[in-house]
Amino acid sequence: MSDHKRLTTASGRPYTENENSKTAGPRGPILLEDYILHEKMAHFNRERIPERVVHAKGSGAFGTFTVTNDISQYTRAKVFSKVGKKTRVFARFSTVGGERGSADTERDPRGFAVKFYTEDGNWDLVGNNTPVFFVKDPKKFGDFIHTQKRDPFTNMKSPTMMWDFWSLNPESLHQVMILMSDRGTPYGHRHMNGYGSHTFSMLNAKNERVYVKYHFKTAQGIKNFTDEEAAQMKSKDMDFSQRDLIEHIENGDFPKWNLKIQVMSMEQSKKVDFNPFDLTKVWPHGDFPLIDVGVMELNENADNYFQDVEQSAFAPAHVVDGLGYSPDKMLQGRLLSYPDAHRYRLGTNYEQIPVNRCPYAVNNYQRDGSMRIDGNQGRKPNYFPNSFDDMEIDQSYNEPSDELDSNIADWYDRNSKMGGDDHYSQPGKLYREVMDDEAKTNLVNNTVGAMSGVEGPKKEEIINRQLCHWFRADEELGRRIAEGLNVNLDKVMQAMHEHHA
Repeated sequence: MSDHKRLTTASGRPYTENENSKTAGPRGPILLEDYILHEKMAHFNRERIPERVVHAKGSGAFGTFTVTNDISQYTRAKVFSKVGKKTRVFARFSTVGGERGSADTERDPRGFAVKFYTEDGNWDLVGNNTPVFFVKDPKKFGDFIHTQKRDPFTNMKSPTMMWDFWSLNPESLHQVMILMSDRGTPYGHRHMNGYGSHTFSMLNAKNERVYVKYHFKTAQGIKNFTDEEAAQMKSKDMDFSQRDLIEHIENGDFPKWNLKIQVMSMEQSKKVDFNPFDLTKVWPHGDFPLIDVGVMELNENADNYFQDVEQSAFAPAHVVDGLGYSPDKMLQGRLLSYPDAHRYRLGTNYEQIPVNRCPYAVNNYQRDGSMRIDGNQGRKPNYFPNSFDDMEIDQSYNEPSDELDSNIADWYDRNSKMGGDDHYSQPGKLYREVMDDEAKTNLVNNTVGAMSGVEGPKKEEIINRQLCHWFRADEELGRRIAEGLNVNLDKVMQAMHEHHA
């Protein structure tokens, strides 16, 4: 140990768990006492100013969500209270890794966030255009994003950093496969699906809870650029997605998405042969079919980009009565870090900015802070309880208590057998059962092109390690990528045997 530097907190305390958050049981919620998680995320949120740390380049518009199907058996949320009900929304789409001035057609996941202005408060459904993500524990999030940003030495994007991280984290394979397919370069925002990605929950009028996944299916149809087309558009129009969205709305051609949900009972969540709260996994549609809910239409461009799109702030912590969270570790990490990022970027009163403000009554005892713009509640008392105002707690909004997975709190390895170490079955099925021949070929070519950028003394080690993951997902896929990289297959097989040994 004397030849190495100890991993420590900012205050100098050595610590050992830098990848797994402390939870109540392997599938239970994260404990508030895990200060290392908070330190990592709080520092990460403050690294860049003034643009968003991630999702900096984005487009947005206002619109309407209309309920088309009754799901009251699952939720009492007023936004879904009756067929035909309309709710105003604001949606923002974005690239993840690029800066505000980056190109819209970069190979990157896309953010897909929707703010519902409901009479019970604002509900933010904050996801991506993919149903999974690269990591399953929030302690890894900042490290992952660093690999997608700029090398601290060269200040350039680094394929070596990216593939080094992915090859060391086989849990990333499912999302990497989607990213390397043509879905990694969507044809603007109108032609891509959106997903809540995380597992959330719903409560009905009987206080019965179910777990849910949200899917926004584009009514315009899926349409993607090939890698070559995306590169050409990047040189032709760096703002393609922004231009495409704003022009279609201005011309009255309003894009629409059909909202659907998957539902899993509490009992089913304990019996399925995978962790339903693992963000690197999908729920099979054959077992948990899509249920129609409603339609979102975007029909109004923001009059001022900065005012509404740049200052919009979404947080998965913002749910309303009848909608809730789950033990999804990445979701739990975002509950803290997203509002924290907004307070840093926009100020402690960011929810008073018009695009973020709830249009219905808001009553609390928050006062003061930077940029307070609502009169600061005048002469009203700023403490509770008091003898002077008429504010009351409405007990009808009570929720049932949660049943914890365990009363033993520890740092559980998310990738152990108990935590979910099968990183290859779902990516393999995606390749064999979902992709057609053209999609498979494009995936291989895009991956070969991306991995060809790996360089330096660790090049062979990183490439062989990543090839092991491709082979474990599907042997044909691994062989085609290896051949495209002109890699000695015997060395890859040797690396795989050494890994197993």
